[in-house]
Amino acid sequence: MNQVLFNSSYGLKLDVPQVIKEVIGFMNLDPKRKYKITIGTDSEQLSSNKADFVTAIVVHRVGNGGRYFWRRQEFGRFHNLRDRIIKEVMVSLEMAKDVLSLLKEHKEIDFDFEIHADIGENGETKTMIQEVVGIIRAYNFEPKTKPGSYAASNVADRHV
Repeated sequence: MNQVLFNSSYGLKLDVPQVIKEVIGFMNLDPKRKYKITIGTDSEQLSSNKADFVTAIVVHRVGNGGRYFWRRQEFGRFHNLRDRIIKEVMVSLEMAKDVLSLLKEHKEIDFDFEIHADIGENGETKTMIQEVVGIIRAYNFEPKTKPGSYAASNVADRHV
């Protein structure tokens, strides 16, 4: 697992197992509710030869708020938007595998799980929707795109 630490709303720096412990704790506060766990990544090409990527893990207590955790990573320059979007998706998918392997240890919890991609019908990314959705589905995850991809389009975007 990648040792890039996640930030919490409480100012804590957490590794992935600690994030999962926080997620489980949040869900156990109100175990009868429905939960959705989502992962999304957003990025920005910096003026230097680097790109800034922010990944968010969101636990949503449907109809009643939620919590999120985010981390920042830098990668080298991307020559086009398509390559950067594909990297966002791959970063989210790698994190999803780590998160789900830890969540599976907690059989008592019930949740839906989605990968959120920062692409939509409007703008430069509309030609990529089928490709990105296909990649996410190939990894056996449920994809969401704009306007439903809040983990990437709102949460991660806030920290890019």
